[in-house]
Amino acid sequence: MDTAAGSLAAWRRAADSLVWSRPYEAVHVPDGRHGRWFDGGRIDVAANCLDRHLPAAAGRVAFHWEGEPGDRRRVTYGELRAEVDAFAAALAELGVGPGDRVALYLGMVPETVVAMLACARLGATHCVLFAALPADALADRLADIDPAVLVTQDGSWRHGVVLPLKARADEALAATAGVEHTVVIRRTGMDVSWFEGDRWYHDLVAAARPGGVPAVGHAADDPLLVVHLADRRGRPAGFVHRAAGLLCYASALHGALTLEGGDVFWCAVDIGWLAGQANGVYGPLAAGATSVLFEGTLDTPTHDRAWELIERYGVNALVTTPSVVRNLRRWTDSPPDSARLASLRLIVTAGEPIDADHHAWLVDEVGRGEAEVRDGWGQTELGGIVTVTGAAGLPDPGLAVFADDGSPVPPGATGELVLTAPWPGMFLGLRSGTPAMTARYWTFPGAYATGDLARPEPDGQIRVLARLDPIVSVSGQLVSVNEVRDVLEEHPFVATAEVVGRPDPRRGQAVVACVLLAAAPGQELDGVADELREHVHDTLGGLATPATVAFLEALPSELSRDELRQALAVLVAAQPRPVLHVSTAQLRAALAASP
Repeated sequence: MDTAAGSLAAWRRAADSLVWSRPYEAVHVPDGRHGRWFDGGRIDVAANCLDRHLPAAAGRVAFHWEGEPGDRRRVTYGELRAEVDAFAAALAELGVGPGDRVALYLGMVPETVVAMLACARLGATHCVLFAALPADALADRLADIDPAVLVTQDGSWRHGVVLPLKARADEALAATAGVEHTVVIRRTGMDVSWFEGDRWYHDLVAAARPGGVPAVGHAADDPLLVVHLADRRGRPAGFVHRAAGLLCYASALHGALTLEGGDVFWCAVDIGWLAGQANGVYGPLAAGATSVLFEGTLDTPTHDRAWELIERYGVNALVTTPSVVRNLRRWTDSPPDSARLASLRLIVTAGEPIDADHHAWLVDEVGRGEAEVRDGWGQTELGGIVTVTGAAGLPDPGLAVFADDGSPVPPGATGELVLTAPWPGMFLGLRSGTPAMTARYWTFPGAYATGDLARPEPDGQIRVLARLDPIVSVSGQLVSVNEVRDVLEEHPFVATAEVVGRPDPRRGQAVVACVLLAAAPGQELDGVADELREHVHDTLGGLATPATVAFLEALPSELSRDELRQALAVLVAAQPRPVLHVSTAQLRAALAASP
């Protein structure tokens, strides 16, 4: 049996573990680039996550939720279904029905899960938007998805402060049209402005509706959710994911990660990321599992917060990112107390390759040599995590590494990672954008090109190395380093440019432009920096706008481009100022000090 046929047989088994409102006729029907999954079928995602576990599991904990200030809530499957049905009925009264879109500008609160499932119950499409988004970025995304209803909260805790989500939502709505109702969750108790069409969440779910709301669900390929990535010009592009394909994928992945029945699962990923939704919500709930949701940042109020959560809730399986692992190690003066982490049996990292040093730290110090530590790989475009080393039972995506001409590369050589088998978690299409936005995924006939650099090993494993196009993640959106550099070098003031990222407490990362001027510009460098920022903003959009412009004295001839970027990253991380002046001596010293 070839890879594609074996993969489809495995997907049939995964699909048959779900409950279908109408049975599907074919697992996969080739049709264009994306194909049709579970053709002819109809599925109620909420019923698969809730109803089928009841009444037997009504008292089972669906998730333990903990807020950043320390407040806690334990939500059972019975309680979750009741609140989902109440909110679905409320949304229906507000006019939400099949095919409508609902924007969820929310943090990691229980109501986010409720709203996701309520939309699924109605056959609507949800779009979770990062709570850290400023008003202008929020307005861009609202314009893209054109929602009937916006669900937000008065404020959201982050790093010990309250982000004014309702105020930002009001500002964004003033710049967009079409949103008729805003539903507001009272999270912090802060004062908020009130306008026509605003509704309190708690009032809506408390209203008696004896008839409830009929479960509508989705046709298999109907849109379940939209998640945004940045296009090549920095504008948000909404990737649409189908209902049955995403649920089947998320359920199969969770099954592959489950070590024992009754495991407590924690996907320590923001719910604004698709992995946070697919792997942190839909997968565990479809399995009837218990998971952990945490609202805030893991360094608040102390650097021990992650270890406290693992100990308090008896977490058995942890999914997180290498960037979180790096922070945890940086915050930890001594190895975590092994007694606090005794419940951990599985740790999976995904989102980027993890280096050998931090992998060893997870194995030896966090896992105590007893927990399995696995590397995962995936993409938002593919639904989240696609492969996990050592995970049995997950259908084969047919990973291969191709040279530029589409031929497989030999072991030890590098090329582009591709999928050669159909994948149901793959995006269905775009809300907006140009064909060029997705054309790069189809550069090889019959395969999906990931944009990741990889190397096949002699033992048959594939090692993912890096992105072919370096990126900076700003407010959860990927900004192309090469695009920003090219735009900077179009400006007459700039002889050459490099672009790196630096940590940013509000947006995760910030773009830093490092430029060598072509000639004396005849004005103060602060003014030059402003002009370069405006040039990038006008061309690529707000997310790509450099937070820092670093003016280089010269480019040391002995430094390669990679060494230059490495040195610049070290320098700018320590100096988060709007304008920097960088000497050649500083570059050499930074390279010498870099890890």
